[in-house]
Amino acid sequence: MLTTIRKHGITLALFAAGATGTTAIINQMTKSTIDSQSARQQMALFDQVVPQGSYNNDLLKSCYVLDAPALGKGSHKIYIARKDDVPVTVVMEATAPDGYSGAIQLLVGADFSGTVLGSRVTQHHETPGLGDKIELRHSDWITRFAGKIIHGDNDSQWAVKKDGGEFDQFTGATITPRAVVNAVKRAGLFAETLPQQINELSPCEE
Repeated sequence: MLTTIRKHGITLALFAAGATGTTAIINQMTKSTIDSQSARQQMALFDQVVPQGSYNNDLLKSCYVLDAPALGKGSHKIYIARKDDVPVTVVMEATAPDGYSGAIQLLVGADFSGTVLGSRVTQHHETPGLGDKIELRHSDWITRFAGKIIHGDNDSQWAVKKDGGEFDQFTGATITPRAVVNAVKRAGLFAETLPQQINELSPCEE
């Protein structure tokens, strides 16, 4: 009887070990595929806010994390684009805290002299049919930032038309586009300060 129990115990142990090993192998293979797909999606988004031919380094490996009030509350990742090892532009995660239905998450590309190269909304909770026009699949409004120059913190053109600026607001929804315009402006101004900080930035964890 004891011998039978012992045999069953060994069999179960071997089965469990085999199942664990198989699961680990499958998880590793799946993780690699998921990571690869995620990297491709992220690079596709980067290409929408920074011209692909303007840099030649691996943006994903040029990631830094920092706390900067200009980019919103908490930590944000930025990606320094380099041309032959010379920093030329930056892709920044930014938050507009004052959306109509809460914080709006953005990706902003800019050079270091006040020009915004592009911006995309990555997450929001704005009202469908109104505030969600900040999203590219609903409207091309977010593309209007590309190539716009910020002439200092007091540049009055960086506002919605209702506030005397050059950016359209949406019918029935002014709070949302106002929040995005202000957040993109803050990010663009912050980008101008980065060349002096690059050597002090903390790299993202692998």
